Amino acid sequence: MPSKFGWVDFAEEDRRRMMEILHLFQEQEIREELGIGTVRDAFSDTLFPGTSTLHTRAKYMLFIPWTFMLLEKKLVPSHEIGTRSREAEISLIHALLNAGEDEGVIGRVARKDLKILPSYMYWSGLGIWGIRRFQGSLQQYFRSMDGYYKQKQRAVHSDDREPVSTIWHNWDPHVVPSPNGFPYEAHLSLSFDEAEYLHDKILANCTHSLLAHLVDKAGPSSVGFVWRHPECADFREDHQNIIQHARNFSEVFYGASLLYNLMLSEKKKNVLLIENYERKLDTWSNEIQNRFPELITWSREDFWSIVFEQRFHIIPLSTRRFVEAWIDLVRKHEGSKEISDDINARRLIYDRESRIKGKRSRLRNPQMLDQWAGASAAFLINFRWPIVQTIVNDILIGLNKRGT
Repeated sequence: MPSKFGWVDFAEEDRRRMMEILHLFQEQEIREELGIGTVRDAFSDTLFPGTSTLHTRAKYMLFIPWTFMLLEKKLVPSHEIGTRSREAEISLIHALLNAGEDEGVIGRVARKDLKILPSYMYWSGLGIWGIRRFQGSLQQYFRSMDGYYKQKQRAVHSDDREPVSTIWHNWDPHVVPSPNGFPYEAHLSLSFDEAEYLHDKILANCTHSLLAHLVDKAGPSSVGFVWRHPECADFREDHQNIIQHARNFSEVFYGASLLYNLMLSEKKKNVLLIENYERKLDTWSNEIQNRFPELITWSREDFWSIVFEQRFHIIPLSTRRFVEAWIDLVRKHEGSKEISDDINARRLIYDRESRIKGKRSRLRNPQMLDQWAGASAAFLINFRWPIVQTIVNDILIGLNKRGT
């Protein structure tokens, strides 16, 4: 019997995490092989709340409430709203492509066969940014429609037919209105009013985050990592501190990822891959040695305090022990490539991958090794920065349209 992968309709945050896992499974090069994703995500959510690896462009933060507000206005019942909203989201794909949009269009390839809709992808972020007021999952929202309409009908009205009693809104009643023709006509660029609205929601609901600083006080950027932002030196001191911890974590654990890939290459007896990862380990070692005076004073107590501030992220003790052990080994070897020959380092990687993947461990299971394409998580952790940078740039470009 074929296995199935599903989840019960519990907390919306759990739903978002599961969808990100499904998304990651579809992209071999960014799969989480050594089980440090919870630490990575804690930093990502601290710096950039409401964002996700599933996101593409800022405009979807408006497309989704516009879609559901239009359906609510038509009093679409609970048993129909799921189907009707899917139709609207599929129509949006065609509208964007017809408008000449390409970069960032969700479903541009799958179109009507799209499995995970933008509404699912952005649902959690919409709540964090204060655009969605309904407290619950998307499925719970669908089921609530009939009761919501009845509640609106029961509202006490004054002589001028204006509602007197408080009516609960599923969406921010001040959201910038949808343009004429939506969702059959649409584009991804933000008008000034749309950008200003998103800017204000971020500042109001993510006040102390770096994301708020970026949309309010920084300019557009085009860099690979947040620590390379041209205005990084002007960020608030607490933001610079978090970024420094994130950078240290990314660069130190890049070595663990490279060693894992080297061990797989050796298991596979692929000379070209072995040479490739040995060269990458040489480069990594040189970069770590250049930064070693800073890394040797890296406060792990401060590092973990940032991680544990994110209440949505439960960090298993085994993960913390693995992180601590790898940092100890890097410090012991002073960033030298000799760590790749250290039996304790190799045992640490072997045991960690075995614990995370079980029977699917590539280092233990020859069948799984045969399916390996030559690269597994062999990259520096970027903490969603490419996605965040695009969203921030969308908002900043829109804000620059004032008066045009």
